[in-house]
Amino acid sequence: MEDATELDEAVTGVRMTHSQGHHMAAHADHEMHDQGAHGGRDEHGGHDKHAGHDVQMFRQKFWGTLSLSIPTLIWAPMIQRWFHYTAPAFPGARFIPAIFGVAVFFYGGWVFIAGAKRELEDRLPGMMTLIALAITVSCVFSLAVTLGYPGMDLWWELATLVTIMVLGHWIEMRSIAQASGALKELTKLLPSVATRVRGETLDDVRLEQLRADDIVLIRPGSSIPADGVVVDGESAVTESMLTGESAPVVKRTGDEVVGGSINGAGSLRVKLTRVGAGTALAGMMRLVERAQSSRSRAQALADRAAFTLTIIAVISAIVTLIGWMIAGASLSFAIERVVTVLVIACPHALGLAIPLVVAISTTIGARNGLLVRDRRGLEEARNLDTILMDKTGTLTRGEFRVVDVATASGLSADDALRFAAAVERESEHPIAQGIVLTAKERTIDVPAARQFTSIPGKGVRGDVDGHTVTLGGPAMLTATGVTLPRELEDAAQRASARGQASIIMLIDDVPKAVLAVADAVRAESHEAVERLKQQGVRVIMITGDAEPVARAVASDVGIGEVFAQVLPEQKALKVEELKRTGARVGMVGDGVNDAPALVSADVGVAIGAGTNVAVEAGDVVLVRSDPRDIPRIIALSRATYRKMIQNLWWSAGYNIVAIPLAAGVLARWGVVLQPAVGAVLMSMSTIIVAGNAQLLRRVRL
Repeated sequence: MEDATELDEAVTGVRMTHSQGHHMAAHADHEMHDQGAHGGRDEHGGHDKHAGHDVQMFRQKFWGTLSLSIPTLIWAPMIQRWFHYTAPAFPGARFIPAIFGVAVFFYGGWVFIAGAKRELEDRLPGMMTLIALAITVSCVFSLAVTLGYPGMDLWWELATLVTIMVLGHWIEMRSIAQASGALKELTKLLPSVATRVRGETLDDVRLEQLRADDIVLIRPGSSIPADGVVVDGESAVTESMLTGESAPVVKRTGDEVVGGSINGAGSLRVKLTRVGAGTALAGMMRLVERAQSSRSRAQALADRAAFTLTIIAVISAIVTLIGWMIAGASLSFAIERVVTVLVIACPHALGLAIPLVVAISTTIGARNGLLVRDRRGLEEARNLDTILMDKTGTLTRGEFRVVDVATASGLSADDALRFAAAVERESEHPIAQGIVLTAKERTIDVPAARQFTSIPGKGVRGDVDGHTVTLGGPAMLTATGVTLPRELEDAAQRASARGQASIIMLIDDVPKAVLAVADAVRAESHEAVERLKQQGVRVIMITGDAEPVARAVASDVGIGEVFAQVLPEQKALKVEELKRTGARVGMVGDGVNDAPALVSADVGVAIGAGTNVAVEAGDVVLVRSDPRDIPRIIALSRATYRKMIQNLWWSAGYNIVAIPLAAGVLARWGVVLQPAVGAVLMSMSTIIVAGNAQLLRRVRL
């Protein structure tokens, strides 16, 4: 609940001005990266690398540190010998490297000292501890040499080391900020002001002034400021950033619209229903933030690896110092080796390996209408081998449609629908509305019916184009004494066997058609099931409907296994039963009746949430009612896991070569790494990890 509360405060972005929203989104991005500095230390392992800092701060630190380093390098004796020049001489010139070196230590290096202090307070030494040790040892030793201790100072090495480390952190912060840009992108959807309608008066007001029941004018091309219902006008609205669906959706009077969507060429008047933190956009932002700040098993592994690597680095540094002193090397050379070991072994890349991948994957998911509530859910989706899919609302629309039309000779299926819809559009019955909607979706021009009459318990009648059209079921046939011809009788029996309602149509008291009406199967369901099978996943349908109905729908979408007549409270028991057989179970449902099963499953997926993204059951929330998003989740999970493993192997594995090289095992052959070179290699490792994580953006879902 803390995450949700923090984001409510940080993203009241939907109630504040546009610029405020941007500021708070940036803050939320940074907070995600800084978990551990404040209340999140315990949850996130305490590895906060940049608490209280942002991209701009590190950019300023880099340029300031670079400027302070230049005099240190110019007056460094070794640099002068390498490049065969003599720096200007004046009284006290030999102290310039020391003066500017100390300035670099405090200006650029203090962020690492402060970070090390926090790590040690958490009893979890890591990257900051190693960097702080390296620069402190360099600074103290160089001060001693400057004040008369025999040896060679390391001021120029210290200056270049700090400069490169600050540069590396700046690059990392930019990568994190770009990767977790979902929050910023969402706030950009909101307009800075809205036009409120009061009578004949139009007023431009800030978003924070809007209240529920206000009516706002949405001009062509404008963003919709909050959730509401269209009360006047018609337009195509683009909801791609909220649902992942690129095609504009036509909105008419009575249709719902979501804050952040973009109006098309028409003008709309919208009565607001939800504003501020209650809008769909605010809910999406909460889910994105929660996912990016929740802890995964891979992150726990990375934290343990970083802690272990820190201990190994400190031990390696001590062994290196003792070894070189025993071998007769100078103290300055041994100190250089120690500093290089500490720098090159920094678990910087390890600290970035998982959070950056997670930030990118949750952003990709949000852009595609896949909202991850818990990172562990996304992480576990790759292991799923069994998917339980609810029928109603998941594989089907949850609405009646005409799924088959059988006609007698001389009448086409479209004409039958035309006559039926003309009569039924006067009726309020769900089956009647299903017939009307089917005709509308097939773009059939439906005429007006005259003399409409409802026959209680039997059907309806009306005059259409000069013909008397009667619609009803078996009771209507009995009342009229009409017998169906063989082809229509067979059609009625087929529909009955599949658990579908048969609507018989008489034209001038002659049977002309049988319309099979049922909960319509989504056009995308068959493709979704096929893609799951290609991914090696077993698909089972679970429903409370009778066996014939369930089998009919399962056959249409290509599912071979069915659990029928299962009550909502029994669905969770079915999930547990499958899990006891060793199956890794994903449950897909509407998030209402299926909530217990969604929670019981290894991964719960709430499908068809639409604008109601505040679904508490399930690990993943699908904004669209598209079952094809289920294989997309698995594909995203597998791609995310691959990147995590690649990054972990690289960020931890390169130390097998790097630490011995930094310690000087090849010094006999003239291969000696300077501390600054070690910092470059360590930074390169971080950049490789960041670049590899960015490749996740290429994954095709």
